[in-house]
Amino acid sequence: MSFDIESARNIFPKTLSADVVPATLARFNQLIVEDKLALIWFAYLEMGKTLSISTPEPVNMQFVSSTLSQIRLMSFSEQSQLMFDLASRTDRPICRLYATWSVNIKLGFWFQLGKWMEEGLVTPIPREYKLSANASAVLQAIRVVDPGQQITILRNAVVDMGFEPSELGAYSPVAEPLVAPKAMAERTPITAIPGVESQIVLQYMDNLNANDFDALIQLFAPDGALQPPFQRPVVGHNALLRFFREDCQNIRLLPERGITEPDEEGYTRIKVTGQVQTPWFGHDVGMNVAWRFLLNPENKIFFVAIDLLASAQELLNLAS
Repeated sequence: MSFDIESARNIFPKTLSADVVPATLARFNQLIVEDKLALIWFAYLEMGKTLSISTPEPVNMQFVSSTLSQIRLMSFSEQSQLMFDLASRTDRPICRLYATWSVNIKLGFWFQLGKWMEEGLVTPIPREYKLSANASAVLQAIRVVDPGQQITILRNAVVDMGFEPSELGAYSPVAEPLVAPKAMAERTPITAIPGVESQIVLQYMDNLNANDFDALIQLFAPDGALQPPFQRPVVGHNALLRFFREDCQNIRLLPERGITEPDEEGYTRIKVTGQVQTPWFGHDVGMNVAWRFLLNPENKIFFVAIDLLASAQELLNLAS
């Protein structure tokens, strides 16, 4: 059969993704603003006891230093109002600025706010404050999922704050500096994945691990697409390159095993399972993922979906 992007999304349909993540985020988004902010704080405090959150790179923090300096000079009531406005996506200058930042810059911003809250420099959650029953239920849902799913839930909770980007009009995204690709001598190539013979898949893993995004997009068909977890596909070389540069620097892919299934009309379906480590949590946490590749007859990537898996057991499940 011939594929389009929508039909390609359905390859390996028995893959069990972690639907608890979007479900928990949906419950989080229904909370009142005060509960959202308190829940994020409580959850990060709990995660900090078991996970090592890496200190942001100084070069990344330069983009938020001016904003953070403004916040530090505010009164506690002004700080509270600002965080309320961020969480409620209010139209004010700092919220608009926040909307232009890349994911890593936003995470660095909240990392520093969290440190200052612990140090008493930013307004803390009032001692007498208690989470509502709904917020407590969401916090419990976060507690019981695996660390990789916790990371994804809390990451998305703060990334989606600020003003709505689609309402900004023309603007310039603010992202951390582009890291140069690793020199060939510094790379540790992935030479084999059990069950997978495709050099294209191996090169995909190697180039992404080396931050070699220019080489990476050449593996895709001109109309090729990548679907991040719980998102719509990113289509075409220009959009893919922007996505890799803004969202994928310094991540580490650790494929473990795979399965290859030739399809009709020269297409090939390949599913690989393994882990992804992020620069924010280093080697402490690996997110259990599946990569579902569809290679076209020209041996280019027509489609790849990255799925956050429902459980560690799914790493072993390679049924179509």
